Amino acid sequence: MNRTSRTAIALAVAQLAWTAGAAHAQQSDASAVVVVTGQRAALNSAQKIKQDSDEIVDSVVADDIGKLPDRSVTEVLQRVVGVSINRQAGDNERFSVEGAGVNIRGLNYVRSELNGREAFAANGGRSLSWGDIPPELMSGVDVYKNPSAEQTEGGISGLVNLRTALPFDFKAQRVGGSLEVTHSTLRKGKPDLSGSLLYSNRWKSSLGEWGVLFDVASSDSSTRTDTFQFEPFYPRTGIEPGRTVWIPKGAQWRTYEYDRKRQGAYGALQWRMKDVRSHLTLFQSRYKDNALEQSIFSSAAPYDLQVSDATYDDRGALLTGTISDRTNGGIPFSNAGGFNKGNSKTTDIGWNLQWKVSEDWTLSSDLQRTTSKADAFSSAVGLGMLMPSQRLDYRGKLPSIMFTDDQRAFLANPANYYWGSTMEHMHRNTGELKAWKGDARYTFDHPVLRDLRFGVRLTDREALTVNSDPSYNWKGVTQPWMVDWDIGKLAYLSDPRFNAPTVTNSFPNFFGGDISVPAVVFPAPSVAAGYPDSYQLLHSYHMLLCQEQRVVLGGGTCEAWTPARFGGDNPAGTNDQREKTRAFYTQLRFGFDNLAYPVDGNLGVRYVQTRSRSRGYTSFRPGAAPPQGAQVTGLPVPIIPAFEERRDVKNDYNNVLPTLNLRLKASDKLQFRAAFGTSMSRPDFDDLQAYTRMSQDVDSVLNEATGVTTVTAVRRTGTAEGNPSLKPITSRQLDLTAEWYFANSGSLTLAVFGKRLKDVIIDQTVSIGLPDVQGNLQQFLVTSPVNGARGTVRGAEIAYQQYFDGLPDWLKGLGLQANYTYVDSHRKLYNPVRSEFCSGSEGGAANINLNMNGCDIDGRTFGDLPLAQMSKNAYNVAILFDRGPWSARLAYNWRSRYFLSTNTNGTRGSDGTDTNPASPDFGERNVAWGLPLWADDYGQLDGGVSYKFSENFKIDFQAQNLSDARYGQTMHQGIGDKRRAHFVSGPRYSLRAGYSF
Repeated sequence: MNRTSRTAIALAVAQLAWTAGAAHAQQSDASAVVVVTGQRAALNSAQKIKQDSDEIVDSVVADDIGKLPDRSVTEVLQRVVGVSINRQAGDNERFSVEGAGVNIRGLNYVRSELNGREAFAANGGRSLSWGDIPPELMSGVDVYKNPSAEQTEGGISGLVNLRTALPFDFKAQRVGGSLEVTHSTLRKGKPDLSGSLLYSNRWKSSLGEWGVLFDVASSDSSTRTDTFQFEPFYPRTGIEPGRTVWIPKGAQWRTYEYDRKRQGAYGALQWRMKDVRSHLTLFQSRYKDNALEQSIFSSAAPYDLQVSDATYDDRGALLTGTISDRTNGGIPFSNAGGFNKGNSKTTDIGWNLQWKVSEDWTLSSDLQRTTSKADAFSSAVGLGMLMPSQRLDYRGKLPSIMFTDDQRAFLANPANYYWGSTMEHMHRNTGELKAWKGDARYTFDHPVLRDLRFGVRLTDREALTVNSDPSYNWKGVTQPWMVDWDIGKLAYLSDPRFNAPTVTNSFPNFFGGDISVPAVVFPAPSVAAGYPDSYQLLHSYHMLLCQEQRVVLGGGTCEAWTPARFGGDNPAGTNDQREKTRAFYTQLRFGFDNLAYPVDGNLGVRYVQTRSRSRGYTSFRPGAAPPQGAQVTGLPVPIIPAFEERRDVKNDYNNVLPTLNLRLKASDKLQFRAAFGTSMSRPDFDDLQAYTRMSQDVDSVLNEATGVTTVTAVRRTGTAEGNPSLKPITSRQLDLTAEWYFANSGSLTLAVFGKRLKDVIIDQTVSIGLPDVQGNLQQFLVTSPVNGARGTVRGAEIAYQQYFDGLPDWLKGLGLQANYTYVDSHRKLYNPVRSEFCSGSEGGAANINLNMNGCDIDGRTFGDLPLAQMSKNAYNVAILFDRGPWSARLAYNWRSRYFLSTNTNGTRGSDGTDTNPASPDFGERNVAWGLPLWADDYGQLDGGVSYKFSENFKIDFQAQNLSDARYGQTMHQGIGDKRRAHFVSGPRYSLRAGYSF
């Protein structure tokens, strides 16, 4: 929707919020007037937007120049009723301190806009990377929860519009700036600096009225997250006589230090003369980050573990006990030193022109070009060691590991470690959008008809992702399973030939001092960051040991390390997509003002054409196979030559999206709304990739006495990175509200809503045939995203805010803001799978159960999983204070547990036990499994206080996570919910000084 045509109130609201010296009055009784500024004025403005909007909307308005109430856009949004944010990052094994994705009413199909124009980041999706956007440049944030025909399609769950100021929002020249320092209690170190500067002015000339605005911001953030993590439980027989018990692979810990620099610049040129007005805007955000991680994690062979001094719960799960591994001489653990860095840049330029042709007709044009690019590199170098044992205790709220003095000394000794592995990953994303929108409005002179709006929107968008191939290129340096056939021994640090640098981390102040873990040896950060030279050095250790072993074995060759391919002429890592859309809408606004209870609203329809093209590849790479000949028996191994072939796919679809919004005014303070509509969300560009990888893996056993190799299994599998034929997810939805505005900053609102989703995207297993050299078709089981489910979402919201002006004098200035959201969701598969067991590695649609329902490590399925990222309950409570120069807020945000995934690193594997009595592989440990991973309930207390020394100068003190909340994850197994991880990042404090004139 055009910024200037969205609502006439928006500009007035911005003026209210940004003019620090403006006075806003609230009538509390016949003889008293309360003058409000700052925080209270911002609430007034946000409430006015909600009350007068044509659609159902909630807003947050800045209470001063560059002063939204939180330090990131995500944290701002979490205060809005019906909105929640995710705090897990990447692969769900890391915590995002400032929040990651945004959900509206439980769904993540959120459309993002900047000043009413489409906004996105080159992240493989369709919306912004919310953490990339400087909140200091924003004058307000609007969250639209139901569609209207004139709003651009793309947000089933809702639309988030970020608003910046325009020069005419100010009455005259305005200059403002701020400087902020932030301290992280867990990270410590030097404080982080942030600052912003704004200049705006307007003047009149013979050529009309002109205005200019410049706004820049920069902020640094340094955080640390400590993690305590626990491995899944495996079913074991032979541990306890006559029963099956469940034993974990172990427990582990890590620390993650994250640094980011976020910069933004915004400029606007505005002009108007008579019936013509125009503005030109330029917005740019830059984001740089890097991270260092040191993690220790179990790489144990779970069926080799033994347990002593054990106790179990009533389901046979280990409660306390000491695990060990006599088979391998200790429990294999890996110690990884990780390094990550990324850069992103998004630039948006837009030109808007509006012409009031006559009293009846208004025309507008809006031209936009957005470019975005992002690149990232990650590197992880691992040491290995054999931990003598682990004493585990799962009885407390936080499970614990107990260490003896000898164990601590063992872990701190570099001589007990060997060089284990390397893994690199790179990607580069670029995106470009060119869009034009033309709108017309005809205003009626009629008692019922208000105006008729219609328009067109044309877009051309390109998205290119270049990924390393393999994406995450894990290569062993020296691993225990390489010994004897490839290398003679491991590259232990005690051997002076293998002297790449290491460091010892004693994990000071771990979990804020609440947990004591042993010191551990890690690769030095320079090793992970030194790619590719450091990788060449580490793999030279493998080459040296391999060549020594070839002398012992009497021949053979050693395979040299090769880095992952990236860019250039490598088609396998390239995802190239182009999408064009054409949209037309018409919308009629009406109002029955003469009714006893006036009714107004809008009725419209939007028609959208989407034409897309995806370029990709299909590839097959044969895995290692036993030698052919008379000495090989068992299952036949088909020979399929390796290949890569280009694949271009077109995908076209049309959508008709009708909408109706109604409002009934029972009084000036009480109103009711009803909104009906159909909306759509296109698949993310990551989901539309046209690249499929297939491979053939062979399991075999060598009888050393006879020299005969027996092939025991041949697995033909694959993964489709995306599905270029995906259709959009669509939704039919109903919203009903009751809204009571009993004061300028006092309201009580209630909303109920329901959505029926169609063509929800899920992962499913399909069969793809490839011919072998003899022309026989071999079937591969390939996991691919498909439009495979329906969904329903129902819920309710209630929101309340009020300043209590009738309190005794010593309590005046107190206020309360509170809201609660309830969401219930259900998913129904188009092709449901009802099997009690997951299949093994062969036959049929092996892992459909895994993808749809999740699988336990004993091969049993779970089923009845909800839509991801959806909490049933969430609430916000904020105590407010505004009196004289003082303003303060103490805000608590909470959301209940929610489902994350069944396909998350660390809670998936391929060594589950086949317990299906009807399976020919009964008892084999060949079942692919994936546990449902859940985010626990999480609540965080934030606060702030500000003092205004004058109309021009103010100081703010802010505190994030005052409660030192710990974020947790749970993995679900047949033996109950088991703790997966705890994350702690500690409180952060900031002090900001702002000056404006």
